[in-house]
Amino acid sequence: MKPIKSFREYVEILKEHGEICIVNQEVDWHLEMSAIIRRAYELPAQAPLFKSVKDSIPGFEVLGAPVGMSPNKEHPFIRVALSLGLPINSTAAELVKAWSHLPDVKPISPRLVTDGECKENKLFNDEIDLTKLPVPFIHVGDGGRYINTYGILIVRTPDGSWVNWSITRVMLDGPRTMAGVLVPSQHIGKIYREWKSIGKEMPFALCLGVDPGIAMIAGYPLPDHVNEGEMIGGWYGEPIEVVKCETSDLEVPATSEIVIEGTVSLGDMIPEGPMGEYGGYTWVGQRKHVPRFHATAMTHRNHPIMPVVVAGMPPEENNTNWGFAIAASIQSELRNQGLPVKDCFIPIESAVHWLVVTADHRQPGYESEKLARAIGETVFASRGGSYIPKIIVVNDDIDPSDINQVVWALATRQRPDKRIDIPNQKVLPLVAYLDEKEKKEALTTKVIYNCLLPLNEWTEDEQPIEASFRSYPEDLRHHIIENWKEYGYDV
Repeated sequence: MKPIKSFREYVEILKEHGEICIVNQEVDWHLEMSAIIRRAYELPAQAPLFKSVKDSIPGFEVLGAPVGMSPNKEHPFIRVALSLGLPINSTAAELVKAWSHLPDVKPISPRLVTDGECKENKLFNDEIDLTKLPVPFIHVGDGGRYINTYGILIVRTPDGSWVNWSITRVMLDGPRTMAGVLVPSQHIGKIYREWKSIGKEMPFALCLGVDPGIAMIAGYPLPDHVNEGEMIGGWYGEPIEVVKCETSDLEVPATSEIVIEGTVSLGDMIPEGPMGEYGGYTWVGQRKHVPRFHATAMTHRNHPIMPVVVAGMPPEENNTNWGFAIAASIQSELRNQGLPVKDCFIPIESAVHWLVVTADHRQPGYESEKLARAIGETVFASRGGSYIPKIIVVNDDIDPSDINQVVWALATRQRPDKRIDIPNQKVLPLVAYLDEKEKKEALTTKVIYNCLLPLNEWTEDEQPIEASFRSYPEDLRHHIIENWKEYGYDV
């Protein structure tokens, strides 16, 4: 398949595949719109496309759950596949494997063009009123309305050598101001620190509604000083088109639906949060002060479509976009280390707190505990692994995307006295169970659950046979499946 080169095109292709529910009835930005999106995730159901949002500029639309799970039981990850330009019938393992080769592509720099769809309408300074956009109040207990949940923030270092495209939450503060979260250990936080060190406000561009591949790569844990705009060009095999901002030298994807430009204050700090997060909790009362973002310009397409993600209990985009990206980056690391690993997957149900790794330790020299530890230490030392507190290592007879198989393996193959604890590991402070000290230090104890059967230590007679349907002869299984309805079954 060819990559989809705009958010508008992505919406149209989702319609063709029956993945869109058009909501013509006016909905309220206060909780109603987000509650509909949450229900669409949890059923799962089609992605809702809201045509009319209360008290918002007429003609501005919202697409909820842009990369949520599909109700198509045969192809549940169709939105992930389409976002990556891969066949819609790709399995979870095939998607992670393909995406794990992103670090191997040859970067292609974006191509600067003089004009683009995002320039169809232009507003400056006092003409801007962000409160009139269809910005949702998402969760009960949130600290405000979140204007960015699936757009990309573009910043670059003062010397221009590193341009970062990332997804980070941004809360509405006023008609021209926003509260942006700049985690010091993440790339946007590191770049902000460089601007602060020279005493200059950091220019930013917030792009709402970009190519689905751009949104996917913005969630990929690439190394420091790697430019996402060049890597997505390498993935596409051709440069993406960018245009210059109106009030800075930053360059943004030309097909963006909405672009908000401005600067990040050095010392003007404002309260932000709480927000219902990917772990599935809203920590009411946990409010912090973050830099104020000042908008100087806003450009947008005619009838723009804003993406909205409603973070919370799985599934949602933290589990699809981010979960696939983290698993893929880790699979790349393990492959480069030459470890006998087959697949990596972050179970949707685990809220990005588990990583399942399948391994073949029948190879000589790989005793099960030694292999499990080597996998864990490699993962935790990687950038992708900094987000993962728990690793489950299983034999390659387990499908890591099948939660029933993973739970079965964890329950029946992992000895409690063989758990491997590794203290003082870097961790994302948003991991749900961390205490305040761990959040502040961004350090915690991580764990490896070794579920590898000691196959090298057993004789052939001692090898267990799985007692399940897939253990029967293939021709018998095929015969039963082919004749299932004749047996009287309707499912």
